[in-house]
Amino acid sequence: MRKSARFAAFAAAGLLAVTSLTACANDAASSTSSGSGSKGGGKGEKVKIMVGGLDKVIYMPAVLTQRLGYFDAEGLDVELLSEPAGVQAETALVSGQVQGAVGFYDHTLDLQTKGKHVESVVQFSHAPGEVEIVSNKHAKDITSPKDFKGRKLGITGLGSSTDFLTKYLAVKNGVDVSEFSPVAVGAGSTFIAALQKGSIDAGMTTDPTVATILQKDLGKVLVDMRTPEGSQEAFGGPYPSSSLYMQTDWVNSHKDTVQKLANAFVKTLKWMSTHSANEIADKMPADYSQGDKTLYANAIKSTLPMFTKDGVMPEGGPETVQKVLKAFNPNIKDAAIDLDKTYTTEFVKKAAG
Repeated sequence: MRKSARFAAFAAAGLLAVTSLTACANDAASSTSSGSGSKGGGKGEKVKIMVGGLDKVIYMPAVLTQRLGYFDAEGLDVELLSEPAGVQAETALVSGQVQGAVGFYDHTLDLQTKGKHVESVVQFSHAPGEVEIVSNKHAKDITSPKDFKGRKLGITGLGSSTDFLTKYLAVKNGVDVSEFSPVAVGAGSTFIAALQKGSIDAGMTTDPTVATILQKDLGKVLVDMRTPEGSQEAFGGPYPSSSLYMQTDWVNSHKDTVQKLANAFVKTLKWMSTHSANEIADKMPADYSQGDKTLYANAIKSTLPMFTKDGVMPEGGPETVQKVLKAFNPNIKDAAIDLDKTYTTEFVKKAAG
């Protein structure tokens, strides 16, 4: 596996001492199926969904829905697959390898400019859930995105949402995208290793990586976008991020299946809104806590504010995303994007009814 190779490379460099939490169960849980071991246990209608990191808290509703047995309850056999970055989940969807992708909504706009029509059918969040972390070595030199010039900034992958958001923060603060170096370092142990050895000066990542960095005092928070308030401060409005998005043609030709998926995910979002971080952590795979359940629960608690309770696209959210992308992406800046075609609330509203 691509990710396993990355992990092995860092192990050879002796840098895996910091994997208490964030080595996570990416490899162990790179493929899980609701028809094999969760409640119900029966085989239902098969659906494959690629997730941009199964262990990332921002994409937690995918695994949690499976663990709660809600896919089975809808008569679905959902196989969750994992890639280290949302942009790779996008590629898997567009190429037809999977029927759905769990990743950032902003990919739907980017793909529309390339003639690919995909839409968010369940909006998990109204904030990015991302954090810009600066290494302790550079904490005095990088005090805001205004200091990004000349820096090496970590992202999960080129063309990923962390890439998009990093570029926006730079441009918003007077730094051109050509004046810093984006470095693809993934998340978890690979991100931490890059921060430690100086491959990056700062970088954008999510929980549980953030929780581990702070616990080990390896870096400091520069920009926190895990809450609606953080999103408002950084972008001037709600920033819908993690979502289930699918190709529009597939949605239109499989409405019954999409409705079942929406029913399951909305039920999970409601469940999350009425349970504590500790209760949620108890439902997740044991490997995800990597022996420190308190730290994992705290990571969930820090990120919970980003999630919607009903899967509905937040009002003004698509416009905020378009504004952000237009700030640095020339393809989108000059494109006529039909925002109404980048998401649908048809299924989540029926699920909530």
